[in-house]
Amino acid sequence: EQRPILYADLVISCKLHNYLAGIDAQAQVKLNMLMMQMAEKEGVTNQLKAQDQMAWVRAMNSIRNRVEEIINMEIIFA
Repeated sequence: EQRPILYADLVISCKLHNYLAGIDAQAQVKLNMLMMQMAEKEGVTNQLKAQDQMAWVRAMNSIRNRVEEIINMEIIFA
């Protein structure tokens, strides 16, 4: 839907799988990096996990949702 000409070119040249694998690898690296950075910035630590697991889970889920939005805008749909 986003880039029909690029999609058709990749399908015809049999490079679609490699292209998508590269995008996935980039997204995973950025996801891990941003999650660690945001958790550190917001004070979501293993100490919080030991003290209040539900608060830690809520915070990490919130961070993951925000990071996924960033990745979608910068890598997936760019």
